[in-house]
Amino acid sequence: MTLESELAALHRPLLRFAQSQLRNDSAAEDVVSETLLAILEKPENFEGRSSLRTYATGILKFKIIDVLRRRGREVHIEPLDEQSLDDALDALFQADGHWQDAPPAWQQPEQALQQSQFFDTLQVCVDRLPARIGRVFMMREWLERDVDDICSELGITSNHCGVMLYRARMQLRECLDRTWFQGQR
Repeated sequence: MTLESELAALHRPLLRFAQSQLRNDSAAEDVVSETLLAILEKPENFEGRSSLRTYATGILKFKIIDVLRRRGREVHIEPLDEQSLDDALDALFQADGHWQDAPPAWQQPEQALQQSQFFDTLQVCVDRLPARIGRVFMMREWLERDVDDICSELGITSNHCGVMLYRARMQLRECLDRTWFQGQR
């Protein structure tokens, strides 16, 4: 069986997973397509240490996390039933180009910057976690998967999952103490 045919067979289960996480069919289709394309572009990265499905699911999860992060930074405009998206955007502004209702001013821009820098530091710490522990942590904390689902997917016991989550949290705490909070004191 060729890589292309194996990936074609994985499309439906990957799409179901992405839809359950993103709750948006077009976004789910996009991340699955990006995942399959990433595998096809660099097939040598798949070393065969796990099944192709596990490998593809791992890539897909990171693509989903990217979409969720992007969503947190975007403003979504929903047009009314009889309104086009252009009309909805135009309704936000007066004829002279000024806002109809001006967005609220930032009350504490320094705090917003500091929070952004903290999350950048947290991401560096998460990236430093051992791969398997980082994967369990991401599945639980960012994808909000149930422990039973994680255990089933990774073939581990709930006790082992708990230990891995504990280790992840302790390592993150230590990393953040060293890289963030030490400079804050």
